[in-house]
This record gives sequence, structure tokens and C-alpha cells, in this order.
Amino acid sequence: MLRIYRSENGFLVPAEKISPHSLVVLTAPTEEELHYMENKLRILPDFLKYPLDAEERPRIEVEEKQLLVIFHVPDPRHEGDIIRYETIPVGIILTDEAVVALCLKENLVFEEVLALSGKTFAVDLERPTTFIFLFFYCVANLYLRYLRLIDRLIDDYEAELHRSMRNRELLKILSLEKSLVYFNTALRGNDVVLIRIQSGRYLRLSEEDFEMLEDIQIENRQAMEMAKIYSDILGNTMDTYASIIGNNLNIVMKFLTAIAIVLALPTLISSIYGMNIRLPLQDNPHAFWILMGASFFLSGSVVAYFIKKRMF
Repeated sequence: MLRIYRSENGFLVPAEKISPHSLVVLTAPTEEELHYMENKLRILPDFLKYPLDAEERPRIEVEEKQLLVIFHVPDPRHEGDIIRYETIPVGIILTDEAVVALCLKENLVFEEVLALSGKTFAVDLERPTTFIFLFFYCVANLYLRYLRLIDRLIDDYEAELHRSMRNRELLKILSLEKSLVYFNTALRGNDVVLIRIQSGRYLRLSEEDFEMLEDIQIENRQAMEMAKIYSDILGNTMDTYASIIGNNLNIVMKFLTAIAIVLALPTLISSIYGMNIRLPLQDNPHAFWILMGASFFLSGSVVAYFIKKRMF
């Protein structure tokens, strides 16, 4: 999907055609759209392909007076009642004629950029850094929003585990733990890109730009810290519940073993007196009741011993 915008009084507004200093947003682009952008803006083919690779890492690259910035944004995915988060790359390409934002699928960050343009940061596409900073700010805030949601989901899943310790609840927590691993990796990569931009080697930055960049780095590093904290919490939670499950299994096995021992004593006595040989009491008319009494006495004694040793 191809959308075109222009800047007007700090806001991004839709435009009908590509003109100098336009913003072109490409999400899930077709081959025709990529070919059109390559011919229209003379963008390097590799710069159009890199952001469409789901495994591409955050980085910044300059070639033939074109700048490519790749960073990762959150990508929520739903599988039934299980929510997990991954990250996907977004590329911003700066050329002399326009700014191109490219992503392999639709993402909420584009809506955030349009909603906050002119409010959080005034966007002037003649100065592309204003758009890049707004985009980075929206990405950092999107991470923070999803991390707060993950925090609430952790509480909900723990409450479910207290009520019923089933595999389904453990899988939900595992999906969140994997999500935080993706977030940690992506946020660190985004932070490296911010540091490289701050160096001034790729973009000319004013004093105001440096201040904006510092604010974005604070947001991004806050998200990094939150992701690390929640990841540690989930790791400890999974270890705790694994220990609880193992302990419950030991208790069940101990109980079943004690029951088997108690039931084995009457079985042993009845097996002995089932042999076809002469045995004590075989001529006694009360032999059956004597043996039953002996069996119950032995089993009762063993039960009392197990209770004393807290085996039951």
C-alpha cells in the first residue's frame, strides 16, 4: 500500500502525488510499487529490499547520497487467547527529493506518527530529521505501551496459575517471556542507531535536534530498562512455578508409593496363604479372620507410621 503525505504547519497531511519534500509510506508493498519508487525517486534497489527482510537488524547506512535508517518496531500477534509480541524492521530512506518509510506489513506506528505530527514534534519534510525524530519517539512510546500491557498480562496470568496450574497458563507466560527477549534485542539495536545519529556523521544536527534526540534516547532506554525488569520477573516466575510443579509431582509420587506399600502387606499375606503347602493355622476354623485381622493390623501400623513421618 502506497500513501503520500506533505508537511503543512508542522502536520503531516495526505497528498495526491509525489512532489519535492514529500513523505511516501509503503506498507506490504507490491513489486509494482517498489519498481515505481525505484524509477520515480531513483532509490537504490537494495535500500528498498533491506527493510522487507524480517531478519534485518537495526542499522544506518549511507550510499550515493541516500541515507537508510532501519530500526525495529513492536508487532503484536494473537494465537487464540495467547498474545505474543515480535518485532519487525522499518526502513526510512532519505533522498534529495523525498522521505520514504518502508515496512513489510501494516503497523500501528504509522498511525501514531500521523496522530502526533504537529503536536509532539512539528514535522518539516524539508528537514527530514524532524520526521525521523518523531518516528523514533513514536516507536519508543509504542514499546512502553506494550510493556505496560505485558505487565498487566503477567498479573492476569499469575492469577490464573494460582487458580489452576495448567499447561495453557504456562504457555501464556512463556509467550510473554519470548516477547520480552524480542523487545530487549530490538531496543538495544535501536539504541545503537540513535547513538550513531547523535554522532553527527550521518545527519547534520542543530542544538534543538540534539535536545530532541536526548529526549528520544531517554524514552528508548526507559523501555529497555522496563523490558529487562519484566524479563527478570518472568524468568523468576517460570523458575518458581517449575519448582512448584516438580514439588507437587514429588508429593503425588510419595503418596502413591505409600499407598502401594500399605496395600502390598495384605497382598503378601494372602499370597503366602494361597500356596498349595501346609501352613500354620490352616486347620483352624477362624484362620480367615485371624489372617484378615493380622493384615489390617500390619496395614494400620504402617499407615500410623507414615502419618507420623508425614508421608500422607
